Amino acid sequence: QVQLVESGGGLVKAGDSLRLSCSASGRTSSTYSLGWFRQPPGKEREFLAAINGRNGLKYYADSVKGRFTVSRDNAENRVYLQMNSLKPEDTAVYYCAASQSAYFSSSSASRPGNYAYWGQGTQVTVSS
Repeated sequence: QVQLVESGGGLVKAGDSLRLSCSASGRTSSTYSLGWFRQPPGKEREFLAAINGRNGLKYYADSVKGRFTVSRDNAENRVYLQMNSLKPEDTAVYYCAASQSAYFSSSSASRPGNYAYWGQGTQVTVSS
């Protein structure tokens, strides 16, 4: 089992930045691929970004490309999501997820069903 705990959410103003952190524990591996998703109020969970376990290749949703950056620290068993130029429509619960797959394609990285482990989520609220 892998346990994931997100942190770093909060209330910010439009244009601000936040860095979310996700700490992994349990039977983790540096080869696991990691992803970030969010779920806005009343909407379905959507893919944001992912990073491959084996080669570090990164994928982003078009809605956040150029504003959000995913990174990982294997020594600390952490994955980060740096979010810049935040907008009110970025308001959501943000989740990190882990997959035992070391390689994702751009299409497979965005599918929630490809991730076996999920954190409990952290709320991000962006005021206008």
